[in-house]
Amino acid sequence: MNTFTLAVRDSTTMLRRNLLHAWRYPALTLNVVLTPIVLLLLFVYVFGDTMSAGIGGGGADRSDYLGYLVPGILVMTLGTTLVGTSVSIADDMTEGIVARFRTMAIHRGSVLIGHVVGSVLKAVSSVTVVGALAVAIGFRATDATVLEWLAAYGLLALLALALTWMAIAVGMVSRNGEAAGNNAVPLVILPFVSSAFVPVDTMPGWFQPIAEHQPFTPAIETLRGLLLGTGIGNSGWLTLAWCLALTAVGSSWSTSLFDRDPR
Repeated sequence: MNTFTLAVRDSTTMLRRNLLHAWRYPALTLNVVLTPIVLLLLFVYVFGDTMSAGIGGGGADRSDYLGYLVPGILVMTLGTTLVGTSVSIADDMTEGIVARFRTMAIHRGSVLIGHVVGSVLKAVSSVTVVGALAVAIGFRATDATVLEWLAAYGLLALLALALTWMAIAVGMVSRNGEAAGNNAVPLVILPFVSSAFVPVDTMPGWFQPIAEHQPFTPAIETLRGLLLGTGIGNSGWLTLAWCLALTAVGSSWSTSLFDRDPR
């Protein structure tokens, strides 16, 4: 068996292991998916009229704000879902299973690959669930073509990949699963200080650079452009640059940590 075949076989086995864990212990995944669902319902049905009137200059209703809100909630779903990835890899690193894998005749990179692919699949599945709920309560992207829908899914998958590598690195530097969950909090907090809920130009002047110079705002604006037909500008290129940078940093960081002696 050549090296490539071995890597594919072992990575598939590790992927199946991670998906089985998610299936047998769904509480963590359900808890992190519940957060964007609650926020979606809260901001639409409790704050929707007020928020839409403020953004639209008066006279708007919650259906208008729903269209604005959903792209931000979908991107936020990625961050909340991947907290579970940090916890999962931290548990593997600290509970001895990785040390056991190192003694076995398996491809060394398959452990990380299994976590990455499994996490991306879970993140995209979570986005699909939240997106289906958004459609059920009235979200429509009637002007989006099939290609734009595919591009939107591709954007979310690419962002999920980038954030997954960072979540894995955060999990590997954490002492245990509980610490990993705490250390991954920026994945949840950053979308709140982006354009997910209100436009950046409505924020205080001193706060706008914080909202602009982070990966979530350009991703949200690109997603809005694809689904709602708003202007994208340079947000698409910025999103791509952020994704490539985070993937490069996260994968290099994770690989170097994994190559060290296990804790």
